[in-house]
Amino acid sequence: MKNFKIAVLAGDGIGPEIMAEALKVLKVIEGRNDVSFELMHAAFGANAYFECGHPFPQATIDICDAADAILKGPIGLSHEESQKIPVDMLPERAALLPMRRRYNTFANFRPVSLPKALAHFSPLKPEIIGEGIDLIMVRELVGGLYFGEKEEGVNDEGLRYVRETLEYDEDQIERILHEAFKIAMRRKKVLHNIHKSNVLKSSVLWNQIIDEIAPQYPEVKVVHILVDAAATLLCLNPTQFDVMVMENMFGDILSDQGGGILGSLGLMPSACLGPDKAYYEPSHGSAPDIAGKNIANPYSMIGSVAMMLENSFDMLDEAENVWAAMQGVFADGFSTADLSKPGSGVTMISTQEFGERVVAKLAAQTP
Repeated sequence: MKNFKIAVLAGDGIGPEIMAEALKVLKVIEGRNDVSFELMHAAFGANAYFECGHPFPQATIDICDAADAILKGPIGLSHEESQKIPVDMLPERAALLPMRRRYNTFANFRPVSLPKALAHFSPLKPEIIGEGIDLIMVRELVGGLYFGEKEEGVNDEGLRYVRETLEYDEDQIERILHEAFKIAMRRKKVLHNIHKSNVLKSSVLWNQIIDEIAPQYPEVKVVHILVDAAATLLCLNPTQFDVMVMENMFGDILSDQGGGILGSLGLMPSACLGPDKAYYEPSHGSAPDIAGKNIANPYSMIGSVAMMLENSFDMLDEAENVWAAMQGVFADGFSTADLSKPGSGVTMISTQEFGERVVAKLAAQTP
């Protein structure tokens, strides 16, 4: 029997609620496969800061170091509550970025998927969605502006200033491009390269490198598109995209826009992969305004489990079963209040009931 150690970081806000439903799914998978999941719970984010004095305490680091994969809930607090934490101890700055750096999780995969049967979630017109949206964004996650040197101070004229450096080297760019090409090869063999080479020298180098390695993937058609044009086309014609690859900040912005065209970031799980370890998380925030109300949809958290099963544990069939079970609950006409409004023609259920319905569909499948 295979044993996998999973660091479980429930996070803040709605994190514990949606994590509880995701872990139920692992129980079903464990029960019908020759596998066991050892769940190692640890504090991470704002809750860890208030409990331990740091959002990524050493005890959590030790658990993550020992894990085969990390399952992470959303982190962060409301603006008002965040004021109680020193700027350099905010969870995004002092927990999330250090985790990415520690495990070198350079490859971020964010599927943007909405079957035609679920098109009612999207704000886009049915004629734009067509037969459904199914694309994946590949984002470089440990370089660029977010990880460059930062400086602030007062200049000779007495004006406050800030300086942040956008830096990439060719190895960083090449490795994320290879990941994108590999995904494109498994899909429709079309890769949209998102850049801003008319302004940024970093994009000029990025484009040079993609041209250099593209011959290694002769079956893949590369389409170059400026990031602002890509943002527009995601709204006007999202079905033209299949695999999109981009640098860190572009990926941060466009992946949130991907949630927008689906109707909610609550429909976007993600995988963050490094050479030796990966963590999996919802793309959305901790939604403190609805925390504790049992109305948050656990789709993105459960979807992150599916991505973990596929990418870290090589359980592709069970990953597909999880996706089918979740979409089946939506297709049966059920949703949670955070995704749908009264009068939308769906039956409102709680976070817990959504998770239970997913588990029931999953258990009824033939593994």
